[in-house]
Amino acid sequence: MNAECFPITVVPGLTPLYLDYCSGDPAVRSWFGAVPRDRSWQRTASLHSPEHRAQLANLLTAQNPAPAPALDLIRTGANAVVTGQQVGLFGGPQFTPQKAATAIALAGEASQAGFPHVPVFWLASEDHDFAEVNHVTFPARRELRKLTWETAPAAAIPVGNLVLDESILPLIDQAWELLGYSDAMEWLAAAYRPGQTLAAAFAEFYGKVFANKGLIVLDASGRDAHRLGAPVLAAAIERADELHAALLERDRELQAAGYHAQVAVADRGSLLFVIDRETGARVALKRTPANATEPAGIWQAGREKYSTADLLGILASEPERISPSALLRPIFQDQILPTSAYLGGAAEIAYFAQSAVLYERILGRLTSVLPRLSATLVEPAIGELLDRHELTLETIFSSTEESLAQRLAARAIPIAGKQRLASAGNALDAELTSLTDYLSSIDEGLGKSAQVSASKMRYQMNRLRRMAASYELQKEASLGRHAQAVIQALYPQGGLQERLIGAAYFLARYGNGLIETLIAEAGDGCPGHKLIRL
Repeated sequence: MNAECFPITVVPGLTPLYLDYCSGDPAVRSWFGAVPRDRSWQRTASLHSPEHRAQLANLLTAQNPAPAPALDLIRTGANAVVTGQQVGLFGGPQFTPQKAATAIALAGEASQAGFPHVPVFWLASEDHDFAEVNHVTFPARRELRKLTWETAPAAAIPVGNLVLDESILPLIDQAWELLGYSDAMEWLAAAYRPGQTLAAAFAEFYGKVFANKGLIVLDASGRDAHRLGAPVLAAAIERADELHAALLERDRELQAAGYHAQVAVADRGSLLFVIDRETGARVALKRTPANATEPAGIWQAGREKYSTADLLGILASEPERISPSALLRPIFQDQILPTSAYLGGAAEIAYFAQSAVLYERILGRLTSVLPRLSATLVEPAIGELLDRHELTLETIFSSTEESLAQRLAARAIPIAGKQRLASAGNALDAELTSLTDYLSSIDEGLGKSAQVSASKMRYQMNRLRRMAASYELQKEASLGRHAQAVIQALYPQGGLQERLIGAAYFLARYGNGLIETLIAEAGDGCPGHKLIRL
């Protein structure tokens, strides 16, 4: 296996805020606590009291059936490198193990430098967007096959609590057909079984994938975890108006600097959800600040109204019913875990520009946020096509299947044909430029008319080039198949491979060797996007 490191700017669609973070722009550095290659987080003082660590270690031990030395390190003062992801069908997309591999690599690097750290994977099991996690996509010969679990819940309950039923079995059968036999497929079928929750299945699968790598998995949706994180939830209740004002001010700062807020801060929005006792639905809490009618302000979730005292009462007796929003979640997470560094993707890191104000006001510190491994995996057959057609990652990321096929066909035109097309095109361009300049010197209007006519002639010249390329494409049908294969493998549906293709596909085909490679590549310091040949 070998890899190439490309600047992060090669990746299409990234926000200016994230790109400026990656470049280390001083104008945004204060919002993130670190720059991509910063390692000062390794020297973070040991976080949390011995009592808190003991409770945390007990919780983690209960959730990680194969006790690891990392759990003992948590008890004795080690900090954590943390990442996480929504719990999804069949292990979710490829960037999920890339996140875990990055946490393992950086925790190992810090420990070798004399600063004990453990890698922790946070299961985002409290999110309630079923449509985001109920599907996975695997390659299937010349197409992509999307497997979807259609058993939607009656209410918007946290997805981690969803219990798999018999309807998962046909999807397992399809996964066997697509992925074939492997250890990873065995683990997948065993984990995603009827009666298992989606969160437990996700945790079990990745527990097997990263066995003996020291990765700790945490599902913080239960009562014990919420008790550990309760001080953050209490602050979000008691200081709601102050925190909301701070977020609005940060939004104004972002806009003044030329950026936009990554998470919209609504007028009556809050940082919290409440879990409905009867339906289990996760319902957004809206907040009306103190006013003449409601001197203490009021909270509302659907048709239910709550006072601040009501919510604090729920937090005291049933803390698992109070759930943090996307902006509050990292602060809640770091109240529970001794986090020195958090690893995220482009969107998650951009969120931190807003979450930073909550860190400062609630925890009194700002956790360093660092980018996870961003990578495109190239299987051998696709690698051969890249070499044969001299294709670069930049070319692929700027192409569609059709435009890439045209490019391959144009490259296949015989040398004599290319020379004649180039000669005719160059001569036409030179003569048209000379003519339009001359006519413009005679009369401005005549010159503009000449430029319009010249553009039409140049268009027809380009049409001749496309016609010649199309002829080659028809003559060599394999070129179209090659373009289709490359785009489907590396830039499927006009997006990054790591965001669409299910991780289980690569894990089934390349096994533990892939995990070792991801960990090694995550730790080598590439600040951009990697192309990894398998």
